[in-house]
Amino acid sequence: MKLGVLFSGGKDSCFALYRAMQKEDVTCLISISSKNPESYMFHTPNIHLTRLQADAISLPLVTFETEGEKEKELFDLKKAIEKAMREYKIEGVVSGAVLSVYQSTRIQKICNDLGLWCFNPLWQSDEVEYMKEFISLGFKAVISGVFAYPFDETWLGRNIDKRTLNELIILNKKFRISPIGEGGEFETFVCDGPIFAKKVKIVKAFKKYKNYSGIYAIEKAMLVKK
Repeated sequence: MKLGVLFSGGKDSCFALYRAMQKEDVTCLISISSKNPESYMFHTPNIHLTRLQADAISLPLVTFETEGEKEKELFDLKKAIEKAMREYKIEGVVSGAVLSVYQSTRIQKICNDLGLWCFNPLWQSDEVEYMKEFISLGFKAVISGVFAYPFDETWLGRNIDKRTLNELIILNKKFRISPIGEGGEFETFVCDGPIFAKKVKIVKAFKKYKNYSGIYAIEKAMLVKK
């Protein structure tokens, strides 16, 4: 079955893509660029680099821009999926939803309206086991945004590795922080992994942080051989 993957460049969409590629024919990635940094539906930090990531993965990218207004942004998502249907003949859509009922139900409704299969390969996964597998498979990601206490500025740009996961598990026990950031506590940017033909090298970035909220903004990145 031909599938389009909703792609933000973060760990969940990349891992969902990996799972989908093992079972079906992924023909394109679909990326939504929201002008609203507090979008209810869409990942926003470094979304402009999904084109570079798509090149690294060797898949075409369908892009669409939205103002990011709650609920109205769903119409733009539907238009993006319709564009993928026209250009790449997709028969289903893959999402990286893990626990978010808000996101999964809305994506499912759009798919139902369009007669598409909605595939959620990460749905209801054990959060810690998922992260362990993500790391063990060789995915390389950095934390691109933090949006909750007790994350301080040092978390921005940090690699997602075993040490980071152990610290996230501790924060989960102390503060109920989701170890995968499913509650919006943090966002990620993937630089490499088993689905990447080339890896993304971050050349220049800066941190913007205040009151337990901040982003790791990547100004320049390039593809390099693995």
